[in-house]
Amino acid sequence: VQLVESGGGSVQAGGSLRLSCAASGYTYDRRCMGWFRQAPGKEREGVAFTYNGGSRTYYGDSVKGRFTISQDIAKNTLYLQMDSLKPEDTAMYICAASRIGTIACFSQYEYNSWGQGTQVTVS
Repeated sequence: VQLVESGGGSVQAGGSLRLSCAASGYTYDRRCMGWFRQAPGKEREGVAFTYNGGSRTYYGDSVKGRFTISQDIAKNTLYLQMDSLKPEDTAMYICAASRIGTIACFSQYEYNSWGQGTQVTVS
């Protein structure tokens, strides 16, 4: 599985960004796919996830109501729409895909495919 992120950048507080993650060699059945983020000096944090091609979605408490995760299966692409951005959202955002059969989408240890990450900076 190869994951390639895009869409990061710099934005002012209150603004929006849309991240994309293009996947290849990947099937969506019985897997989690989503976004983690990591800021300097902080632990990696689960942001938002889909399960089984989007049949379920999950969000971290810090982004609920502001971020929206979606998938376009025909394009093999995962998206993260980020609205009402805050300075504390500044981090490297990393796309990840889990092993088949994973149900604990927030556990980073269930993921065996990772992208390189895309930087989001909110000032």
